[in-house]
Amino acid sequence: MEKQERDRLLLTAMNSYGDYLMRLTYAIVKDEKKAEDIVQEVFIRYYLNLDKFEGRSSIKTYLYRVAINECHNYFKSWAYRKMEISNLFGHLLINKDTPECEIIQKESDDHVAKLIEGLPLKYREVIWLHYYSELSVAEIANVLDCPVNTVKTRLARGRKLARIAFEEGNDYA
Repeated sequence: MEKQERDRLLLTAMNSYGDYLMRLTYAIVKDEKKAEDIVQEVFIRYYLNLDKFEGRSSIKTYLYRVAINECHNYFKSWAYRKMEISNLFGHLLINKDTPECEIIQKESDDHVAKLIEGLPLKYREVIWLHYYSELSVAEIANVLDCPVNTVKTRLARGRKLARIAFEEGNDYA
């Protein structure tokens, strides 16, 4: 594959999936700078392995799977063990309403984000991929490299834990 074609494919992937990957990695690692590093590593791996990409899955699914694997590698790394996880989830949605509506929406988003943030990683991943990244259950199974029924179970349990935490008015922890 020619360099120009590789550069074009990389640019297309970055424009199409960069924001999604950033949100995904940030939701998992909860550190903006580390999330940026992981996303950069994902695109480097994509670029270097373009010739090996067989197209058995979509580029989106491939990139999400690499991102999830990179996040897991980060959690196994020495750097993670030496660092505290921040509690900030970030501003995910931008609202163009009145200031009062924006404040109410932000409080609601922050509350939901804290509920999701408090869930164990295996539930947080599937909820994030399903609701925020809008992946199907089959795509999530492919990204996480696990059976479809496992994804369904984790999604159901994650919803249940979030609902319980919401009804109790506390974070799950």
